[in-house]
Amino acid sequence: MGNPARGDQGLNKDLHVIVLMGGWSKEREVSLTSGAGIAAALRERGWSNVTELDMGHDVAARLTELKPDVVFNALHGTPGEDGTVQGMMDLMGISYTHSGLETSVIAIDKELTKMVLVPHGIRMPAGKVVESESIYSADPIDRPYVLKPANEGSSVGVAIVTSDGNYGSPIGRDVPGPWHEFDQLLAEPFIKGRELTVAVLNDEPLAVTELKIDSGFYDYEHKYTDGRTVHVCPADVPDDIAQSMMDMAAKAHRLLGCKGASRADFRWDDEQGEAGLYLLEVNTQPGMTPLSLVPEQAKSRGIPYGELVERLIAEALA
Repeated sequence: MGNPARGDQGLNKDLHVIVLMGGWSKEREVSLTSGAGIAAALRERGWSNVTELDMGHDVAARLTELKPDVVFNALHGTPGEDGTVQGMMDLMGISYTHSGLETSVIAIDKELTKMVLVPHGIRMPAGKVVESESIYSADPIDRPYVLKPANEGSSVGVAIVTSDGNYGSPIGRDVPGPWHEFDQLLAEPFIKGRELTVAVLNDEPLAVTELKIDSGFYDYEHKYTDGRTVHVCPADVPDDIAQSMMDMAAKAHRLLGCKGASRADFRWDDEQGEAGLYLLEVNTQPGMTPLSLVPEQAKSRGIPYGELVERLIAEALA
């Protein structure tokens, strides 16, 4: 496998780069951290015209005023990851990093993602979208199962409902959970086993990381709180399992039409061998914070953080 980072990008470092960050999603703080890191890396590598823009509802007017040559989209969640901002920049004729409108619309929606990937042989958990109100009268599927919003990232609002858990049977109206935040939820069978992830950069899978958590499951808090999760990269899994995950991640990236970097998240029931491997979702704008998985996997392949940022800009401009 070749190194996807070799060679000078040949970029004009006088170009005006806007790092679009923040916004108003549930992932605002993570986006601000990603954006600050990206801007700092560019300046360290000699970029002379970098502007950090915390997205407000006047974002179109601000972009018109600032006249970027390229936007580094460091937003996470809606509306920066769901096609809304992508469509706006398409209309404005602005080049931007990561995936475009159509891909973003599909990948943020877990049911649409399944409709694209499962017919091509990518194994994903079966599931169904349910009205949150309905779970107070009966379980949507057999326990144990996972409830999560159909179109949020970063494990926002995920609950695992077990037979001996604290949610009640059926789930109680007064019990905290995503059912209070979202009108609809995706119910999926809980896949026991190990949490793994694969980053794809410019169509090439980088590595497999196993996420070993201190308790519970790999939720938003574990992703972005130092010390809550140990990243094992490369993961200690059999070669054929690692290759299957990398192949599935790259195939999903291509089928969805992803650009730049994506990250595919997996669960693996190691008692089942390859048949226990499930792709859970594809993140089209994975985090770029110090705890994030894409920079970590890139580093394992000899790609420093600043070069990773430049590669994403180079693809946006290509």
